[in-house]
Amino acid sequence: MENDDLKDRSKRFALNVLHLIKVLGSDLIEREISRQLVRSAMSVGANTRAAFRGRSKKEFVAKLGIVIEEADEC
Repeated sequence: MENDDLKDRSKRFALNVLHLIKVLGSDLIEREISRQLVRSAMSVGANTRAAFRGRSKKEFVAKLGIVIEEADEC
């Protein structure tokens, strides 16, 4: 299925962000950046999956818009 590709890529993106977080330092600024980065990265995957559960094409497109915003924030 073609939607499995997007789901897989969003999952890999989140996992790659988690690996990046492990190499960041632990001072206050890096911790705060890490927290926000993790929230945004996890949101990409969650909203991608929510988009595929949308009830209409308009809802699908709207949720993918949120995915793009969160990915941009990362």
